[in-house]
Amino acid sequence: MLELRPNCERCDKNLPPDADARICSFECTFCVECAEEALKGVCPNCGGNFVPRPVRPLSLLGRFPPSTKRVLKKPE
Repeated sequence: MLELRPNCERCDKNLPPDADARICSFECTFCVECAEEALKGVCPNCGGNFVPRPVRPLSLLGRFPPSTKRVLKKPE
């Protein structure tokens, strides 16, 4: 199950579960601006591409809450 990480790993922008976000196959998570503009569609951690992060239905957030662990990596 996806973690639904709460922030962009590059700029630390909050990304609530319903936010438009991008993830790679390892669930590295970025806001759209960082993923598409700054990173040019390539994950800096693994070199993979990004896809839109799925939205977990509101009705399931209680049973399957998003992660609260923030991941932040300083841009190079």
